[in-house]
Amino acid sequence: MEERTARLTILVDPRKKRLFEELCAAEDQTPSQVVRRLIREYIEKRTGRPWAPPEMDEKKPDEKKPGKKSAPR
Repeated sequence: MEERTARLTILVDPRKKRLFEELCAAEDQTPSQVVRRLIREYIEKRTGRPWAPPEMDEKKPDEKKPGKKSAPR
């Protein structure tokens, strides 16, 4: 799962929202989980390739993280 998230606000008919939430609950999934899956599937269909998020931490192993002090030798 991706580390960072961004908010997506949508407007839907209240009846569709209620039914969507009921269907998600019946599958023991949150609406957010289902929407994320639908977005991934849409991206894969439109791009023609599997979704692969960028590497979580692209820093080199020997790079220091900001604010971290190295241990004395």
